[in-house]
Amino acid sequence: MTRRTAEAHERIKEEILREKAAALGRAGERLEAALAEVHAVASAWRAATDDAMRAQLGGEYDRVWRAADAARLALLIQREALGLRDQRVVDQQFPRPPRRP
Repeated sequence: MTRRTAEAHERIKEEILREKAAALGRAGERLEAALAEVHAVASAWRAATDDAMRAQLGGEYDRVWRAADAARLALLIQREALGLRDQRVVDQQFPRPPRRP
């Protein structure tokens, strides 16, 4: 391999690493946003005073909880693809909310 080819190869490898890191960051941001939505709906559910509103918010909570669970799984898969096998960090930084508020 010539020096020029080797330098180009290194630049490509660096670009791939940057993109992997960016993708991991985006997965974490999606999970943070999903968890914020879960917490917002849970707060609204706790503040609701009538049964009809609580029932509606309960259904909404289930929907956003499933979305957060999917975002969490996507982050775990992204980490696994990068060789980060210890998932305790995710459990500590992004605790799974309860199934129902």
